[in-house]
Amino acid sequence: MSTTKTSPKEPLISAKKPLSDAELLSRAEHPDPFRVLGPHIAGEGDAKRLVVRAFLPKASGASVLLEGQPAAIQAARISAEGLFEAVLPLPPVLPISPSIYRWRVSENGSIVSDFFDSYAFPSLLSDYDLHLMGEGTHYLKYEKMGAHPATVLGIAGVQFAVWAPNAMRVSVVGDFNQWDGRANPMRNRGPSGVWELFVPELTEGAIYKYEIRPMHSDLPILKSDPYGFYAELRPKTGSIVARLDHHRWGDADWLNRRANRDWLSAPISVYEINLGSWRRVVEEGSRWLTYAELADRLIPYVKEMGYTHVELMPVMEHPFYGSWGYQVTGFYAPTSRYGTPQDLKQLIDVLHQNGIGVILDWVPSHFPWDQHGLGFFDGSHLYEHADPRQGHHPEWASAIFNYGRNEVRAFLASSARFWLDQYHVDGLRVDAVASMLYLDYGRKQGEWIPNRHGGRENLGAVEFLRFLNETLYRDFPDVQTIAEESTAWPQVSRPTYLGGLGFGMKWNMGWMHDTLRYLQQDPVHRKYRHDELTFSLWYAFHENFVLPLSHDEVVHGKGSLIGRMPGDAWQQFANLRALFGAMWAHPGKKLLFMGGEFGQRREWAHESSLEWHVLGADQRHEGVQRWVADLNRLYRNEKSLHEKDFSVEGFRWIQRGDWEQSVVSFLRQAGANDPPIAVVCNFTPVPRYNYRLGVPRGGRWRELLNSDAPVYGGSGIGNFGGAEATPMPYESFGHSLSITVPPLAVLFFKPE
Repeated sequence: MSTTKTSPKEPLISAKKPLSDAELLSRAEHPDPFRVLGPHIAGEGDAKRLVVRAFLPKASGASVLLEGQPAAIQAARISAEGLFEAVLPLPPVLPISPSIYRWRVSENGSIVSDFFDSYAFPSLLSDYDLHLMGEGTHYLKYEKMGAHPATVLGIAGVQFAVWAPNAMRVSVVGDFNQWDGRANPMRNRGPSGVWELFVPELTEGAIYKYEIRPMHSDLPILKSDPYGFYAELRPKTGSIVARLDHHRWGDADWLNRRANRDWLSAPISVYEINLGSWRRVVEEGSRWLTYAELADRLIPYVKEMGYTHVELMPVMEHPFYGSWGYQVTGFYAPTSRYGTPQDLKQLIDVLHQNGIGVILDWVPSHFPWDQHGLGFFDGSHLYEHADPRQGHHPEWASAIFNYGRNEVRAFLASSARFWLDQYHVDGLRVDAVASMLYLDYGRKQGEWIPNRHGGRENLGAVEFLRFLNETLYRDFPDVQTIAEESTAWPQVSRPTYLGGLGFGMKWNMGWMHDTLRYLQQDPVHRKYRHDELTFSLWYAFHENFVLPLSHDEVVHGKGSLIGRMPGDAWQQFANLRALFGAMWAHPGKKLLFMGGEFGQRREWAHESSLEWHVLGADQRHEGVQRWVADLNRLYRNEKSLHEKDFSVEGFRWIQRGDWEQSVVSFLRQAGANDPPIAVVCNFTPVPRYNYRLGVPRGGRWRELLNSDAPVYGGSGIGNFGGAEATPMPYESFGHSLSITVPPLAVLFFKPE
């Protein structure tokens, strides 16, 4: 018995006649519109003539305006569907210039438009471009793909290009053609899967999408441009034609300094920011600040606080604000919530002019399933894996990139390069690297597919990350890529030629978890958890670590940082100051999420502003804020606190075993001729008088900072500016200090 399915509307034996070109154009199914439309040479010898055709389904009539001819040449409707043809004199010079003729279209007897013919223009993508795209090594895809205002053969317009290898037909649609997919079908560049079209006289600001007819479906789909540089404000999802060369950069001095600095030995203190909730304009419906307003308000604050860098949570276009930007649909487009691409460039430019570096969060680990986005892009699983055991992220209900596909790797690598190149950013913090590295991330047994060796490592992702870092550091050696990687994967921040992933730095999630877990304990119990305080120094130099107290630590019911500190209000503030003091003293670069620097009480809420009002209501909040600012200045000014952040030579224990009193002390060191910094941390509310501290040299040691000082909201216990080191050996040192260690406090000493 046959299982072949037939349509009840068709005979069992069909002698269906092939559709004509006009019928295919009318149905928006023509695979090669350039074969029919535009200029063509017809005839042989003396009978040669120039024939031009256009598909104008809404036109009642059409004619051709020929350059140098006063009268229009009437075009004939050669099909009922709306295919028009005109015969023109053969020009003396071939190939034909698109500028020699224009179409004039009439509807109901009235002229409605004149336009140059898109199908008279040559292909603008070279075979070499397509070859590089196919092998995944085109590092500048954003210069070729997407929408680019351009002048071609003397005519201004917009060049469009999109990758959709499994589409039967792709058209560019927008207000300019009434969103009619029959109006501007694109040129298919064969095995490359790229479609392209030049639309003359289209200008910047035009809203567009791609209408894609999948190979095995009668229903076209509308997609935003994966390479679009600008997008409509949500909930709209159209892409917007935008130039990127309007902005005139003024950050040459910053870039020169960046190029001549070793950032691994430089002070890096990062202020992590969510642009939509840092401050809001309460008087105007609690709206968020624009890029321009942020430039006016954010920069003075960051400078006053002494941070070296800001890290912006994802500014790439994303449809759902509640994702905080981590569900990206526009990997080349800054979100239009806060302004235009030029506005973001201006913000970054002014930050640089004020000596502040810019790091962007970048998300190559997954993307959302929104209909206008990358998912099922051309009717097939193009950017993502088809098998949900590889292509669907169970924790975030999102799609996972297929890193084994050359074009996908090139799409992502080009995106990373785009932000460094076009927006002058100084670093990329790569989100959720662990989810990329492990095939079983967030999955139970049986929900994932092992690699070809039977392991759980995502070999395609490993190859991609190494390729990404190799190419970025080759061409941008003065920037940093920073991995948010939460496992023990080895050599994340080591060069690829040594077997590493090639990142410049890695977040130290172990330090963060251990330190917060320790400080959440009641001080009376901390002596039993002393190893949580000291364990991070066993591996502190295995990677180039950043110490992060990020947004992830103040969301999802975790509470604020100060809210996690035990004790009464005084002890909570003292604990928070001690946390920051220990963090700034610990080897590694620093990152603190906004609001933490003044002890915000409420957990971070993305729909509202930070609790700036607490600064006027309780001076202890101002004290924490002043403490963080002074820590930043000390960290920047003292080489011993930053120069050897990633070297064991920069750290030496003084006393790590005083667990009974919950006190640790250590030295931070730079070069042999640079004075060391001695740090003492007391994590109990009990002052320690006549506390003996071994030091490497005699003389007076000045107390640089004391978190218990009244100016920070402390009790004022201290050492009256310093202490004298006597030749009394202690531990492994030939000299020692007798000091007072305040309760729940951190002290910094430096020899004079």
